Amino acid sequence: MQPPSGIDDPRYVKALSHPLRVRILALLQERTATPVELSRWLHATVGTVAYHVRTLRTLGLLELVSETRVRGGTAHHYRAIPMPTVSPQAWTSASPVAKQAAVGATLDTIAEYARAAAATGGFDRASAHLARTTMKLDPEGWEQASQACRKLRERLSTISAEARERLAGDPHAAGVLDASAVLLLFETVRLTDSTG
Repeated sequence: MQPPSGIDDPRYVKALSHPLRVRILALLQERTATPVELSRWLHATVGTVAYHVRTLRTLGLLELVSETRVRGGTAHHYRAIPMPTVSPQAWTSASPVAKQAAVGATLDTIAEYARAAAATGGFDRASAHLARTTMKLDPEGWEQASQACRKLRERLSTISAEARERLAGDPHAAGVLDASAVLLLFETVRLTDSTG
């Protein structure tokens, strides 16, 4: 089955509608794994994880990369297929349900990675960044901020590609580390505003 073509594909929304599926996708974007390995990492039963792996594969978001013999059975090794890239035009026209599923899944994944990094010293380097900037923007300022975010993301992609080239000969060289950059630009709701 072909992977979802865009954010409004019902399979994409269904995949992101369950928190365990979101976590499985995040893990299988890092490396290949079997349902048994996933169940250990996720502290969930093998049966539950296997069900969600089957669902994700049926939805076209996972692929089987290999099979190995294990204790008279067969272990299936899966990896995630890259999620569709969402253009600004596709995001604007996407349904509210699709947007909520995508945003919720992304924020859950970011929070999980950030908490794990914080617990293990991932923010200890002097050059690590953790900042929140509040702004009051007119429409022109919003567009400028959005363009600045896109340019930074493009630059980070270039930096990553150049580092991959340098590491091609020795991916385990001293000082090599896994890194994440998270960039959010959103219309703020004031926490002090009354919701009642």
